[in-house]
Amino acid sequence: MTTLYLFGSAAPPVFEVADVIADAQQCGWDVCLGLTPSAARWLKKDVPGLERLTGHPVRSEYKLPGQPDVWPEADVILLAPATFNTINQWALGITSTFVVGVLAEGIGKRIPTVAMPCVNAAYVQHPQFDTSVGTLRTAGVTVLYGPGGFEPNQPGERRPYPWRLALDAVAGRTVRPA
Repeated sequence: MTTLYLFGSAAPPVFEVADVIADAQQCGWDVCLGLTPSAARWLKKDVPGLERLTGHPVRSEYKLPGQPDVWPEADVILLAPATFNTINQWALGITSTFVVGVLAEGIGKRIPTVAMPCVNAAYVQHPQFDTSVGTLRTAGVTVLYGPGGFEPNQPGERRPYPWRLALDAVAGRTVRPA
């Protein structure tokens, strides 16, 4: 079975993660769920059910030195929803959270990785965002942003998040580059 690390940031689509896990499992993925600290706080009451669904602990913190890994090795990583903060931290190499640390290390390990932002049109006006997206793409990350990917909504506007697009992109990235 192919292992998918599904990482989520604190944006409203993270509340749909159980359905996304079930969809990924229907496609044959062994899903391990990681959350940013804020996303973990948002989903705190759901964590036991998410752990039953995946069969793995939900992680949001680094393990202690010497502790064994509790997840199988990743074949592919999906970061969705990816907030403005998480995209920028990752591109800048600021690994103060478990999710961003694994993502940053995944680039060096050449783990195929897909990211799909969930940001509003006001945030993307900040010059760092386009720079960060470009940095990640240069590093080999598939960033589903812009035409054909996630397109920013207006602040406060809610639109369906294109989860299927993200899962389809992950399915196409399961082979590590040589």
